[in-house]
Amino acid sequence: MGWFWAERSSDSPIAHASLTSQRNSASSEAQCPVMHTAPSSQPGASGRCPVDHSGSKSEGSINPLNMMPSKLSQKRISEAQAVHLPTDREISTIPKSRDGEKWEYPSAQQLYNAMVRKGYSQSGEHVESMLSVHNFLNEGAWKEILDWELRAAPTSEPSLMRFTGRPNSLSPKAYLYSTLWGGQAPFDRHDWFVDRSGREVRYVIDYYEAPNDEHGEPVFFLDIRPALDSPGAVYQRITRWTEETWTKAAGRGGVAS
Repeated sequence: MGWFWAERSSDSPIAHASLTSQRNSASSEAQCPVMHTAPSSQPGASGRCPVDHSGSKSEGSINPLNMMPSKLSQKRISEAQAVHLPTDREISTIPKSRDGEKWEYPSAQQLYNAMVRKGYSQSGEHVESMLSVHNFLNEGAWKEILDWELRAAPTSEPSLMRFTGRPNSLSPKAYLYSTLWGGQAPFDRHDWFVDRSGREVRYVIDYYEAPNDEHGEPVFFLDIRPALDSPGAVYQRITRWTEETWTKAAGRGGVAS
């Protein structure tokens, strides 16, 4: 139910998608929707977001829309950095809730600096590929949310209002999956708050790491679904699960989860 599968091929750090890149390094407020790194596949990388979205640490002014520092430095801040990292930023396809803006991803240099603040001490040679995976996962997550929204409100034009990282808080579904059924716990969790025709709808995104593919490249999958904050969300999830289960049972393809 609401699973998004993502893997990297040996030819490109982004698989199964062609993302349109718009470059803009001027804006410092439209920060990225989710700051992910590849879990343990890169040396010294953390499976959690390199930026603390909880707002528990004070590093200058905090943007309440994403619980991140309002300004992420584009300059080198670590002597360990041994490679040049681009400072250009990519505009996502994810709309914000005002003025037709789109959320903006960090540059590779900003991502590296954010990771340094959380203890990353490597040279930075893997940061660009990590950023590609990060952006690809965000785009895929938003497409899955749009699919949910199309079912719930076909005439709405949803946008992402804000988000927060909750890496230390297992969702009820992730808790049951990892505790009662012996599955792997997600390496990260985010809550995205979507504007549905003026009403705020919360989505839960659990990030899982799968075994590497045949080329040794990392594979991830995302469990994306509306939070059970209302009877409508409960109905929506039950309805979709029923549809997918029936489709699979009838042999017409599809994945039930």
